[in-house]
Amino acid sequence: MTEDSDADGAPEDGPTLPYGVGPWPGGPGAWPDDERYDPDLLAHGDRRNVVDAYRYWRMDAIVADLDARRHPFHVAIENWQHDLNIGSIVRSANAFLAAEVHIIGRRRWNRRGAMVTDRYQHVRHHEDVAAFRAWADAAGLPVIAVDNVAGAVPVDRAELPRDCVLLFGQEGPGLSPEAVAAAAGVVEITQYGSTRSLNASAAAAVVMYEWCRRWAQLPGSVNGRIA
Repeated sequence: MTEDSDADGAPEDGPTLPYGVGPWPGGPGAWPDDERYDPDLLAHGDRRNVVDAYRYWRMDAIVADLDARRHPFHVAIENWQHDLNIGSIVRSANAFLAAEVHIIGRRRWNRRGAMVTDRYQHVRHHEDVAAFRAWADAAGLPVIAVDNVAGAVPVDRAELPRDCVLLFGQEGPGLSPEAVAAAAGVVEITQYGSTRSLNASAAAAVVMYEWCRRWAQLPGSVNGRIA
């Protein structure tokens, strides 16, 4: 479900996975009468990396169900150096049900780390920080930058709006000065070891989890994940 991405050599359908289910028991006569189900998957099995509740569902049916439940936070990533972490951040955004992922800078990004989850996750491209900031302002969404720069507040003690955009930088250099200046606030992840920074995709997962810890409903609750 991407607007702008490229395979960069990644296999079209992802790797063969050791989990999933075989053909629907009982054959075609026992198939469920539900348009969300894919006849090909019912006939041959479903080995995709999806939660059990989505087994045998068509991809567009899964996306439609996710769209009805997406969280109101967005994820944005600067893409100046073709960072290989972007795919992994997209995968985490899908796992934490982000509304959308925004790629700022280079249009092309490596999908390999996404493990096909970009098919279920909306992705939007912005030419530069100014274009991204204009979009965020029009949407009425504050931008929360994530970087260990002077003045950053530990994310577990920072204000984290329910409706917002979480903005992440490149592995190594972090966010550009323009991106930090475009943010309404800057948060960081408290660390206890000798390294200066976390891997970009790990940092993104930590902050998305912190947002969900505060704002998301638990699976199985009203309007939560499907049963």
